[in-house]
Amino acid sequence: MNKQELLNIFEETGALQYGHFILSSEKRSDTYCQCSKLFIDSKISNKVANALTQKINSKINSKIDYVVAPALGGILVGYEVARCLNSRSIFFERTNENFELRRGFEIEENKNVLFVEDVITTGKSSKECLEKLYKMKINLLGIACVVDRSQEKIFNDYEIISLLKLDIPTYDPDNLPEDLKKIEPVKPGSRKI
Repeated sequence: MNKQELLNIFEETGALQYGHFILSSEKRSDTYCQCSKLFIDSKISNKVANALTQKINSKINSKIDYVVAPALGGILVGYEVARCLNSRSIFFERTNENFELRRGFEIEENKNVLFVEDVITTGKSSKECLEKLYKMKINLLGIACVVDRSQEKIFNDYEIISLLKLDIPTYDPDNLPEDLKKIEPVKPGSRKI
């Protein structure tokens, strides 16, 4: 799939939304990527997961034992990518404001791990999970996402493998453009669920 075909899928599914959004980093944006909408229709989720898996396979040549994702946004894409890779899928979830592996999830020593997220903007949630992974005796092979909307290099040791790179500006709440000031902000993310 090329970029325009992907953008068409995002538009058709409502995964690309416009308005005034408060991101999990507390920054503001006029565009929000609600990737969970891509996974409502199994045919679309299959296309998206296969396309992302092809990009991952073009960058990582080792067998991936585990795909690890953060809840809630990364669970669906993590599971679908793990299915395509014939790997195991587990996820971090928040407990007392911190990400933890729960539900008896464990990663054995020396296993090859891919971290997968739905959208990476500032990398705040990803970095929280990655800090936990760095403390484990595993081989972190890479970081992937459906949409990379980061504005700078976020991870020192890893290039983000993304299906779609979007240049969507973010703003500090006290430095909004005039058009955003006129729109009531909404917070669509899952950080406080």
